Amino acid sequence: MLVGLSLVACQSSKRTNQPNLFADDLGYGDLGCYGNPTIQTPNLDRMAREGMKFTNFYAGAPACSASRYSLLTGRYPARSGFGHVLVPNSQIGIHPDEITLAEGLKEMGYHTAIFGKWHLGTTDIAYLPLQNGFDEYFGLPYSNDMDPRQWPEIPLIDGNDTIERNPDQKYLTRRYTERAIDFIRAHKDEPFFLYLPYTMPHTPLHPGPEFEDFSKRGIYGDVVEEIDWSVGIIMGTIRQAEIEEKTLMFFTSDNGPWLVKKTHGGSAGLLREGKGTTWEGGMREPALAWWPGTIDERSLCMEVSSTLDLYSTFLRLAGATIPNDRKVDGRDISQLFIQADVLPEQPWFYHAPKQVQAVRLGHWKLHVKTNYHNKQQASKGKVPLLFNLNEDPSEKYDLAEQHPEKVEELLQIIADHEAEVRQSGTFWDKNHP
Repeated sequence: MLVGLSLVACQSSKRTNQPNLFADDLGYGDLGCYGNPTIQTPNLDRMAREGMKFTNFYAGAPACSASRYSLLTGRYPARSGFGHVLVPNSQIGIHPDEITLAEGLKEMGYHTAIFGKWHLGTTDIAYLPLQNGFDEYFGLPYSNDMDPRQWPEIPLIDGNDTIERNPDQKYLTRRYTERAIDFIRAHKDEPFFLYLPYTMPHTPLHPGPEFEDFSKRGIYGDVVEEIDWSVGIIMGTIRQAEIEEKTLMFFTSDNGPWLVKKTHGGSAGLLREGKGTTWEGGMREPALAWWPGTIDERSLCMEVSSTLDLYSTFLRLAGATIPNDRKVDGRDISQLFIQADVLPEQPWFYHAPKQVQAVRLGHWKLHVKTNYHNKQQASKGKVPLLFNLNEDPSEKYDLAEQHPEKVEELLQIIADHEAEVRQSGTFWDKNHP
């Protein structure tokens, strides 16, 4: 699946491969198939035409590390033991007792690889990908903007070894794509899971030489259009290998656009706010699923779903058992792909680092805390705020006074969830005083 400008591939019990592409800081309004007027994304648009486009798909968190934790564990970020973003000297990372998606698939005989940004811990080798279920790793261990005046020069890692310092970032997308192509060709006759979390369009922006000054949207458009090129190359490689009917490919983003970067950041389209907030623009993401022969062409999914659900979905498709010794928050959504079915309604929680800031149930969303890029605006915010997202996806019209009974219902749902999270704790709580 492509997540946060990343790619993941995974194979099911039907011998279905699962590539997952994950973009970094891509906004809901940054693709042609989601209405962008100037960024050209013909390959992602084709992926939407030939597969399924989601309109209510969420990241696990509005920032890097927490979001990636949720993707790989199927668990809300409050269970991770760390906050939104891990800096290079963070003393914790993904806990060794977590069962990652890669570990679960590897037990089922899958070959697993990650090419791109990791960002789940670096100070101990136990936090790196090869110790968490991946057979191959090539990429940056954290964000590409970690200032070398404060941190060591960013390493480019192959396996467990640093092979370069401060690599030329304009070649990163191409290098990740080339490794992905080699991996697919090497394992086309076997089940594989490929996770491709691109470094871009997180700033600083570094388009490849062939894409520099290419997009009408400027440098931000350049890097998105290069990612689109990469998607086309991956799809073409899968077709050439004649494995498209046993390959489920998924593309999404780790969180919304970094609005403070202005034209170097993306767009949330009609959604409010962006990265770092639990408004829709911070957590509702573009998402596409492609599985020829299984997912009908031009499918549209309006069901609420998230990156947490990919964990249970991929494991079930592979014939694996979901871990029952811990709380797994995501659910199997494969019926959306196969039957275009409707899922039972359940709450979706918008997590800040250590608390719930909002909840969605059906078309209702309740904010109990708000944050903004504009700090003056934040100080004036009142809560709770209630919105009907079907009628008001831009969250402009507060309905709390008109529906006090719905406010009370959702407040209780949040309280129950937070109590359960506190009671269950994290592996860090249990094993490391």
